[in-house]
Amino acid sequence: MANLKVIRDRIKSVKNTKKITEAMRLVAAAKVRRAQEQVTATRPFADRLAQVLYGLQARLKFEDADLPLLKQRQVETVGLLVVSGDRGLCGAYNSNIIRRAEQRAKELQAEGIAYKYILVGRKAVQYFQRREQPISAVYTGLEQIPSAAEASNIADELLSLFLSEGVDRVELIYTKFVSLISSRPVVQTLLPLTPQGLEVTDDEIFRLTSRGGSFEVAREKVETPVKGLPRDMLFEQDPVQILDALLPLYLNNQLLRALQESAASELAARMTSMNNASDNASALIGTLTLVYNKARQAAITQEILEVVGGAEALKG
Repeated sequence: MANLKVIRDRIKSVKNTKKITEAMRLVAAAKVRRAQEQVTATRPFADRLAQVLYGLQARLKFEDADLPLLKQRQVETVGLLVVSGDRGLCGAYNSNIIRRAEQRAKELQAEGIAYKYILVGRKAVQYFQRREQPISAVYTGLEQIPSAAEASNIADELLSLFLSEGVDRVELIYTKFVSLISSRPVVQTLLPLTPQGLEVTDDEIFRLTSRGGSFEVAREKVETPVKGLPRDMLFEQDPVQILDALLPLYLNNQLLRALQESAASELAARMTSMNNASDNASALIGTLTLVYNKARQAAITQEILEVVGGAEALKG
């Protein structure tokens, strides 16, 4: 009977674990929906900013504009902005982004270019600090659904490093959200800005839905119609000055979108990880239940044999 008690306790423990993993999966799903709503809420500003930049691009030749954020310099030092998570239990999300950052650092070293890390997320900070890597700034404890204020703080640090020539280029390493079961680390150049990077392209948004009792993500293309500024529009300021004021806002918007993508990727990875853990717990409960039933039947059979044996002994 002692073995039966051990198996019962194990089944109870696994059931409790399954309740926790299922709750964490539902919490992550709710936060994915919040991230989706935030992406939708920030679209009007991003679209309006794109409209103005498109109109200025049509009026000006950005290549001829002598602006600090557009200035190409000889690259001697690169700032690597790495976006990871503060928490674990999200599969390979953090390890994948850290591995991609290390790979990019090795590529720069092979080219004879120095690098500095700007780290977002406790997991990346702990990893690179233990290895005594060059770290310029760290950001931890951010909201799980990133805000514009947090993106602005990080962008200010990037602008300070770039304008003071602490770095000659800033590269963003983050996880692009593809689906609930797929995301990929990507490298994107943030600074200096390029005229090609300011072009308006078709965008897409993700929507978390449910079908057949399971969560899924639907992605849809969102076309942003652009119109040039009226030809008779007069500028009170020099268009170059207007562009100089708008480029930092564009950088903030790009960074916020990357943080949102990373947050959605982390939450989706946690959903998938907790879903797999729940499935494994269900399979383990089934196996343990089968073992328990077999042990119980064996115990009952043994008891019957003992009763029969005792009866036979009494007859003898």
